[in-house]
Amino acid sequence: MRIKSNWFKPGREHTPEELAGALSFVIYRIADNALKKTRKANFEITVGPQYFAFLTEFLLFVIQVADRVAYRRLPEEARAVFTSTLANRIADTHAENESRLLGGELAACKRRFIDRLNQRAGEYAELSYDENATNFSFTRYLGFCMNEVMDEKDHGWIIDQMMSIEAPEAVEMVEKTFRNLLESEPRQPRRRTATSGD
Repeated sequence: MRIKSNWFKPGREHTPEELAGALSFVIYRIADNALKKTRKANFEITVGPQYFAFLTEFLLFVIQVADRVAYRRLPEEARAVFTSTLANRIADTHAENESRLLGGELAACKRRFIDRLNQRAGEYAELSYDENATNFSFTRYLGFCMNEVMDEKDHGWIIDQMMSIEAPEAVEMVEKTFRNLLESEPRQPRRRTATSGD
């Protein structure tokens, strides 16, 4: 999955709210891509409540990853603003999609997401994290959370899918995107080299 993660306007630092706004779009794409790849790997995820339950758990995991990256890279006050803004932006998008496709009041959908986020944040807080996701407790916990989402025949297998494929790829993308967004100068576009027919 290719993601654009650089600013177009040069020469200034971006606020935590701007960082969160840019990253929220990327995180939703990461979670959606993980869902598509998991379904392609022959895991049964039916369109409807199970579909949104998978997205919810994956989004909660990636929000925790982004918060851990912010812990390393932002001052404490900026991190708090960043994480709060990020969580609310993603909750808004998720609630809007869920409400539109499954029905239900938008505010209630968002409240459910935020309540689950607060629950999971406390649980993930007990686990260690590093930028290479080499400490398996963090990614293993995502797998255990996904066991609650999946049909019984996929229990156990989904943990391996999360730990060995989906979680490491998500961590790598968030780390890279965050690093790129913190650069105040835009990157120079790559130039294509011409190929002659000689």
